[in-house]
Amino acid sequence: MSNINTISYPSGKRYPGGPSKLRSFIAFLLLTGHLVSAAQGVPSREYELKAVFLFNFTQFVEWPASSFSSDQGPIVIGILGKNPFGAYLEEIVSGEKVNGHAVTVQYYNNVEEIKACHVLFINLADIKKTERVVEALKGQNILTVSDAMDFSEQGGMVRFFTRDNKIKIQINLEASKAASLTISSKLLRLAEIFTPHKNS
Repeated sequence: MSNINTISYPSGKRYPGGPSKLRSFIAFLLLTGHLVSAAQGVPSREYELKAVFLFNFTQFVEWPASSFSSDQGPIVIGILGKNPFGAYLEEIVSGEKVNGHAVTVQYYNNVEEIKACHVLFINLADIKKTERVVEALKGQNILTVSDAMDFSEQGGMVRFFTRDNKIKIQINLEASKAASLTISSKLLRLAEIFTPHKNS
């Protein structure tokens, strides 16, 4: 863990059951690739941890300059569908900047509302609707994220999944490259890389 001090995290943010600064705990979790999952019956803890991941994606992904409204335009984290984070995601990003860009949160009811967005968490109960959203966003510079079961197979870029009672991430590199996004090797080291099945 020699690079633990080179990664930046939101400071001074509330973290349930812990100190006001997340740095050492979240750095350890990210660098080892393991997040202890929520206890049964307490899903909010799980999504608080996923909210921290969404913020960190803004630091470990590079977007084309054309995806910003201006040199100081915000990085937008969007939520499509039901919001599982409560107010916690907004607390995490409040006052934070990444490479000079303020980080903001927006909420969408449907894909047509999505304009300027950089990280999109898709939380739809209908798998077919999720697939249609991913298809509609193809070619746009948006990092799509979900914990839907077949998200990577549908062309989604980052999927949260649970294994051995730990939350992990799977990355569809082919999809992210098609969207002209560059994912840091630091994040890739934590992830399971999804390999699309190709017909011979």
